[in-house]
Amino acid sequence: MRPSVRRSTISIFFIALLCVCAAAPIVLISFFWQFSLSLEQKEFIGGSSGIVKNLSHWQSVDYLNSIEQEISDEIKEPDGFLYQDGGASVDKLERNSSSDIPTDSGSTNVVFTSPSRRSGGGAGAQEHHPTSSNGVMRGGNARPLMDEKIRYMEDQIITARALHFVQPSSNSHLVRELKLRIKEIESVISHASKDSDLHGSALQKMKAMENTLSKANKAYPDCSAMASKLRAMSYSTEEQLRAQMNQVSYLIQLASRTFSKGFHCLTMKLTTEYFALPPEKRQLPYSHKFQKPDFYHYAIFSDNILACAVVVNSTIVNSMELEKIVFHVVTDSLNFPAMTMWFLMNPPSKATIQVLNMNEFEWLSSNYGLTFKQHGVSDPRYTSPLNHLRFRLPKFFPSLNKILVLDHDVVVQKDLRRLWNVDMGDKVIGVVETCTNDLSSPSLKMLINFNDSTIARSFNANACVWAFGMNIFDLKAWRKKNLTKVLNKWLQVGRRKQLWKAGSLPLGQLVFYNHTVVLDRRWHLPGLGEDSTLSNLDIQRAAVIHYSGLMKPWLEIGIPKYRRHWNKFLQYQNPYLQQCNIHPF
Repeated sequence: MRPSVRRSTISIFFIALLCVCAAAPIVLISFFWQFSLSLEQKEFIGGSSGIVKNLSHWQSVDYLNSIEQEISDEIKEPDGFLYQDGGASVDKLERNSSSDIPTDSGSTNVVFTSPSRRSGGGAGAQEHHPTSSNGVMRGGNARPLMDEKIRYMEDQIITARALHFVQPSSNSHLVRELKLRIKEIESVISHASKDSDLHGSALQKMKAMENTLSKANKAYPDCSAMASKLRAMSYSTEEQLRAQMNQVSYLIQLASRTFSKGFHCLTMKLTTEYFALPPEKRQLPYSHKFQKPDFYHYAIFSDNILACAVVVNSTIVNSMELEKIVFHVVTDSLNFPAMTMWFLMNPPSKATIQVLNMNEFEWLSSNYGLTFKQHGVSDPRYTSPLNHLRFRLPKFFPSLNKILVLDHDVVVQKDLRRLWNVDMGDKVIGVVETCTNDLSSPSLKMLINFNDSTIARSFNANACVWAFGMNIFDLKAWRKKNLTKVLNKWLQVGRRKQLWKAGSLPLGQLVFYNHTVVLDRRWHLPGLGEDSTLSNLDIQRAAVIHYSGLMKPWLEIGIPKYRRHWNKFLQYQNPYLQQCNIHPF
């Protein structure tokens, strides 16, 4: 009996062991399969929202909890310093050092400093890092950004939009719920530009959206559909951004061509005053100095009264031997009376000024401006005759040997007399080159059409481009080389086919090719009307700073931090400027 029982027990044991061995792999495979699916789904949903910012678990739970705590505490101010208007403390902790807080003149800075930063200090404390709302930084300690809640809700909207388009039809109730949550969040943030503007119900709506997203996360079936939707959303956003950038470019160009009411008012008032004068009092003094070849002669081609005033004033302030300086301002017939009246009322100290009307020169044809027009180009910066009159300098000033041409959007910061002593050899024009060692540096092929065989044979496509704006001209060498004939030749060729971009600069590269003397870069710094990254050191060292580009300092679109260099040479207390409401921006 006993051997039989023992054999039966052993048999049962082996059968049970076999069952366990057979079932264990199935259980383990099922467990790991479910775990990997869950992990993949969580990672994907978190990554999709992370296109703008990662909506991970610590952010969705801890962040909402911290907001709730903040609301329960009646949104108390952060514990720390509040610096305002360039770092001035508004609480009793003002005595602590704030030298590590960067400020920007002309703007209001509000910086919250946490207790950890008070003890740390130093330059290293200035780095910006993403933070959670409870003050725990990813890798350190810092206070939350002021618009953290709004950005969080924007991330929720992006995630919800991607999800509700790819949900299966069986989850139509979830799609409707997502649409409802999107409308709620959009309604909240449409009335708020910062967190302090948010309504008290914002937290509840954020929590409701988070719950809906959690349900969508669990029901989400297909990662590839989500990826396709996000790609489509990204492409659509890029197209919208491109359209907005084109619109901004158009509006900036429109603003750059438009004078304010104040400028028109000033022109009208000065014109009225000019014609009210007797003819004998309309003449500017010292006319006997206009053609003296041993004086320092400056030429300005412009229809902008205030811009010319700044050029003249800045040159005088920074120059010696004022009695030997002669300014020749060339304008059109419409602005000639106002320009003359301005300098009659505001004479340039001991210097001499002459205002010329381009329409009074018989050798200049009435359709001169049409000579430089190109098909499809209507921007007056490129088609204005005043911009191209520099190519007729020997005709304008037949008795002069050298002349310095200044664009009306420059400010002179140093004495320029040394330019008349530059040894130019047999060259015609002194220039500052704009090319650098950078591969993206401008070269001649960017301005000239080298697909044309005539151009390709005559010029080097990689030749360095130089700038107009401040140029010394040797008029004797110009006449000797007969460059006016070269100009006319290229104009004839350019009528048949478009060989260069619009404007006077590309044409100047052709006419004065191999006739240039390269000056030190400190003589002329262009770019203040388009490049906001120029260093203060370069600006201070430059003899002439040039607001080349669309953002002129007399326009609202001008770069604010560069305006002071221009504004200080204009007397805004002038009664005519006051009457026409012309004030510094």
